[in-house]
Amino acid sequence: MLWVLDLDGVVWLAGQPIPGSAEAVARLRSAGHTVAFVTNNAGPTIDEHVASLRAAGVDADADEVVSSAQAAASLLQPGTSAAVVGGSGVHEALAVRGVNVVAPTAEPDAVVVGRAPILDYDELAASASAIRAGSRFVATNTDATFPTPGGLLPGAGAVIAFLSVASGVDPTVAGKPHQAVADLVRYRYGTVGIMVGDRLDTDGRFASLIGAPFGLVLTGVTRREEVPADPAPAVVSENLARLVTTVLDPAFDTPTARPTGAC
Repeated sequence: MLWVLDLDGVVWLAGQPIPGSAEAVARLRSAGHTVAFVTNNAGPTIDEHVASLRAAGVDADADEVVSSAQAAASLLQPGTSAAVVGGSGVHEALAVRGVNVVAPTAEPDAVVVGRAPILDYDELAASASAIRAGSRFVATNTDATFPTPGGLLPGAGAVIAFLSVASGVDPTVAGKPHQAVADLVRYRYGTVGIMVGDRLDTDGRFASLIGAPFGLVLTGVTRREEVPADPAPAVVSENLARLVTTVLDPAFDTPTARPTGAC
């Protein structure tokens, strides 16, 4: 069975490993399951995600990681141009796709936006102007917050909201729970057995979209008092290690789910 795991709030918090997560991934693989990591964090490159996984004790390869930056790049045609508000992961994904990164003042075909810890007002203003002038507005994701060991920080959604208000245009969103990343996951891996995440609004709805049961862990954004919720998780656990123990128990009957949209 294929397990798709979110990273932030499931495997780690801002790169700091969540206790038991690495052992849980190793246990899944020992039991014959396949694991892939699908993250809305578009900032790091794929190699940086892999390096962080290995530093957290999780053996991983580049072909096991999908990011919302890759999903955003898949929405653009090779040979087109894009301005970027975001990290090196967005630049890398666009380069792999064959999209030319240009300044927002260069009349780009698109403006691709993700979480950017360092923001420049003039760059934001020029990007908003480019969107108003007709550049396609593509968001890697609209997560409102980003979980860290010290609490929740503003996520990509905060930057997206700034540009949406300033330009008067709503973006096309690529990451979870939207179609572009669903298509990418289906293309790479086929049928998903279970989707594990910490957010109801992204991971839960993404699970519904791809027709997979949703495993909710409480190590990230969602708190116990927010459950039950819609979409209802198939299983809720305090952390990934406990969730894996629950699902691998022969007595546990993993429910099936139907997709809510085409993938």
